[in-house]
Order: sequence, then C-alpha cells, then structure tokens
Amino acid sequence: MRIMPLRRQQPDPGSADLVGAVRKDRRTKTLVRRLKPGDVAVIDHQDIDRVAAEALVECRPVAVVNAASSISGEYPHAGPMVLVEAGVPLLDAVGQDVFDFLREGDQVRIDPDGVVWHGERQIAEGEWLHPEDVRKRIDAAKDNLAGALEDFTLNTLSYIRRDRDLLLEGLQVPALETNLRDRHVLVVVRGHDYKKDLTILRGYIREFRPVLIGVDGGADALLEAGLKPDVILGDMDSVTSEALTCGAEVVVHAYPDGRAPGRERVEALGTGTSEDMAMLLAYEAHCDLIVAVGSHASLVEFLDKKRPGMASTFLVRLKVGAKLVDAKGVNRLYRQGVRRSDLLLLVVSAMAAMLAISLVSESVRLVWQQAFELLKTFIYRLVSFF
Repeated sequence: MRIMPLRRQQPDPGSADLVGAVRKDRRTKTLVRRLKPGDVAVIDHQDIDRVAAEALVECRPVAVVNAASSISGEYPHAGPMVLVEAGVPLLDAVGQDVFDFLREGDQVRIDPDGVVWHGERQIAEGEWLHPEDVRKRIDAAKDNLAGALEDFTLNTLSYIRRDRDLLLEGLQVPALETNLRDRHVLVVVRGHDYKKDLTILRGYIREFRPVLIGVDGGADALLEAGLKPDVILGDMDSVTSEALTCGAEVVVHAYPDGRAPGRERVEALGTGTSEDMAMLLAYEAHCDLIVAVGSHASLVEFLDKKRPGMASTFLVRLKVGAKLVDAKGVNRLYRQGVRRSDLLLLVVSAMAAMLAISLVSESVRLVWQQAFELLKTFIYRLVSFF
C-alpha cells in the first residue's frame, strides 16, 4: 500500500478526532439511501450541488470525506456551504486512494489535521472546509458565471438539434395505461425542498386527486409521504424495490443509444424515463395541469446541477410551460384554512338557528327562561355581597 505524503495544515483549535463506520459510494444519491447518523460518508463528488448536500445533511453523518474537490471554482455551487453551515464536517479533496483502501463498514478516525486513519495506518489526507473557506471559493467562482452560462447555452442548442422532433411534435412518446386526459398531474422528483412541498400540498392532493408520477426516487418520496404513486418513470437507478412493486405503472427510460440501467432489475421483479419524460408524457396525454415537486425550476438550479441533461430539462419546460406550475407556486396560491369571514358566517348562522328553535319550541324556551333566571339570581347575590 502506498502511504500518502502529508500536507500538514493548521489544526482546528479545540476540535477532536472524528470516528465512524465508512459508507462509501461514488454516486451520492445512492449512498444516502444507506447512510446512517454517525457514519463517515465517503464520496467522489466534484462540485457538490445543493440537492446532494441537503440529502447528506438529512442523514447526519459524523463527517463527509470527498475524494474530489467539493467546489472546483467552475461555478459557485451551493452544496458545500449547505453542509458546513449545517455543522457537517467536510474533508475535501483527499484523493482516489480513499476508495481503493477503505471497505464498507471499516472504522476510521479523522484527526484535526484532516488525516484519515484506519487503525494505525494513514489512508489519506485532505483539507477541512470551513464557512469562510467556502465563501471565498464561491466569491472567486462567480467570475466564471459567464463561461458557465455560455456552456449551458451551447449545450441547449445541441439538444434542440438532436431532439427537435420530440420537443416540437411529441414523437417517440409512449402512451400510458393510466388516464391523464383533463386531469391534474403531480410529478415528484427528489429535489430541493420536495418534502416540504409535499407536506404543504396535502390539501391540494386530497381535493384535486391528481395523477401521482414518481420520477425514480420520487416514487419512494411519495410512499414516505403516505401516498401511492400511479406511475413510476425513470432509468430505475435510484428507486427501491418496494416502490417498483407497489402496483404503480412502471415506465423505463432508455437513453438514445438503447441503454436502460434499470431494465434488467425491473424485469427481474416482474414489473413492466427522468423528469423531462414525465412532463412530456403528461403533456402529450392531454393533462389539464402539471404540478412539479422537487424539479429544477430556475437557471441557478440548472447550472448548479452541472449536468448536460439540464439543457434538456430547460427545453422541456419551454414546451410544456402553458400547463406547468412549480409546487412552490401552488403552495403559495393554495392555502388550507378557514377564512375569518367564513368563521363569522358560521357563528351567526348557528346563533340564528338557536334563536329560531327557541321561538318555535316550548321546551327550549323554558330552558332559556330558567337559565336567565339563574343568571339574574347570581348577579343579584354578587352585587349584595359587595
């Protein structure tokens, strides 16, 4: 085994060694499914985006060890700041050896200098990122925003050339067994604030009963919220077997070269593409409204995700825009609760009903007379006492 040279840095005053069991995966969204509080998350995620960071924070690891650079400077990604502001220690750029020499479940110790130890053996070393460090890197990366926007624009143009038939005429979109015509459709992606949005939209879901489409892990998000998806759509790389067998219609998304990462898994389970395909399917099925939960809605989110497919998502939103509403917009428009005017009307109606009953019912009128006499007696005695 090769011992890595030390790059000693200033220790964090007052901090102690961090100890925990290793949970490692080069795909962060796969890792968080088995990451537990107190574990050490070992990832290989260059430029951590906000969604991945929020998922890591929710798992409450003792530390996050990143083999890659958490913020390379290409774009001011929000993920590292989400982690450090939540109090999750982030050890940055430790190198690929951490994946080669550590096994799942190994107990490791990370000292204040950022050195990872397995027993008495040094495995890797990185740099602890603090809020002020991340802030400086984000400020420096803002100089590259123009380049990131230019790359995004060029990528968008390439998608227009490649998928113009799909976007303009709706070709190659399969028909669903689930009827979506003239209905509301709720498309759920495990993205930013998806849990909060689902909670706020419970009243809307009860009242409008939309068709529930879970995009990959979005199907599990629906189940966790106590809702059963009607359709599960995606490449099936991040959805659980429980979701795939819950009785929903399953649509496997294949890429242009024919690959479908989850096809064999779905077939093995005996059941039967992606955020974009879910929206296109709903749109081409003549739905009335598409409500998107956890999806990417702004240019900042498209750039932060740093995926070529974000250009496709941008174009799909342009196509279905007339029917598309982001969940955050719905929860601002749709508020459950009783208006004051309705409450006042209810009280007045109840009093009017009681008065009407008193006028026509001898027994009720007698009760009111007795209550009035008791009240007069009580007031008379109270005045006499003083």
